Parts: sequence; C-alpha cells; structure tokens
Amino acid sequence: MDTELFKELPLMGIVRGVSLDDTEELIEAVIGAGLGTIEITMNTPEAARMISKARDVAGGRIAVGAGTVLSKKDLDEALAAGATFIVTPVPDREVAVSCVERGIPVFPGALTPSEVLDAWDAGATMVKVFPCGLFGPKYIKELKGPFDKIKLMAVGGVRPDNVEEYFSCGADAVAFGASVFKKEWLEKKDFSSIGNLVAQFVKAVEHIRQAPK
Repeated sequence: MDTELFKELPLMGIVRGVSLDDTEELIEAVIGAGLGTIEITMNTPEAARMISKARDVAGGRIAVGAGTVLSKKDLDEALAAGATFIVTPVPDREVAVSCVERGIPVFPGALTPSEVLDAWDAGATMVKVFPCGLFGPKYIKELKGPFDKIKLMAVGGVRPDNVEEYFSCGADAVAFGASVFKKEWLEKKDFSSIGNLVAQFVKAVEHIRQAPK
C-alpha cells in the first residue's frame, strides 16, 4: 500500500461475505468507479484466496488489504496471501507492532479515547474509529481536541451525503462497507449498482480534497 496515494484519496471500501467467484467482477467494478483502496475481511469465507485473487485481478490498480484481523495467525495468513495493509476492529498491540516491524501499514480499530491513544502509540498508520456511526461526525471533532496529531479514519455510518461533515470535523479518511456492498446486490450480482454508489463516494471525497483550504 502506498500511503501517500491513500492520502490523496482517503477512502477505503470494506468487503465482507463476498463469494470468491465474484471477486473479479467486484474488483473491476470498484476500480472502474475510481476507488483506490479495498479491504477484504478475514471472516469472509476463503478470505486468503480472495485477497490473492483480488491482487491478481487488480494488477496494482488498487491497494488490497485484509480487515478483521484478530490475531497473529490471521495476520500471517493475510500477509502470505498478499495483503498490503492490515485493519483490525480493536487496538491489538501485538498485531500492530508486528505490522510496524514488517513495514506494513496498519489501521487498528478503536472507539474510546484510551483505545485511540493505545492504537496510535502502538504504531498505527491511522486509527480506525469504529463504530463511528453510533456517535456521528461530531465524535471525530471531540477526539481531535486532545488528539490533533493522531490520524483518524471514520468507519460506520459514513454516506456520500455526510462525507463532507466527517472531513470538516477532522477525519483524515473515511470507509464504507455493507451500505455499499449490499447483500441483495451481491446476491443478484448487481455490480453496476455497487460501482455507481462507490463512484458517488469517490466523487464526494475528491471534491472535498480539491476544495481550497
């Protein structure tokens, strides 16, 4: 993962529960929509194979990482499959430190101020604030009060129509998951609808990043 490229388009897609057979069409759809970073969760069936296949399909056009990494075992499996960054749902210090030692970008999950600080101190590239949707954009603003130097990615409850508010409240990045990779769309293999919604996110974030400071 090129973290400098992620800063240019600080938007991450979170894929969970997708069929291995649908990997190619899904990856092509999100690449076509302009997304630059996607995470495949380790609790997805055949996650390692899907990560490997996604990287092959992408051919460097999108950064492919692993999410819901809950242990060192998960980490080793994800990296062996070719994940270029790691996301955890909690501030797992062992996983974070191991990533830092290997030079792998890591986004540990956290919610409370103590967890956010612990995750950052462990070497986080950026702290994933989850589930952010329970509190909304203003929670990011509150965290940025004491933690103005800590990079925060808002996860949960992020939509194209509230992306601007999250960034204006201090978010350094945002992510989306089931709200885009909808179960009914995946079951119907409606990758066009998925791509269209991803494109809305990309457009919203690009507009914010290009606006005069």
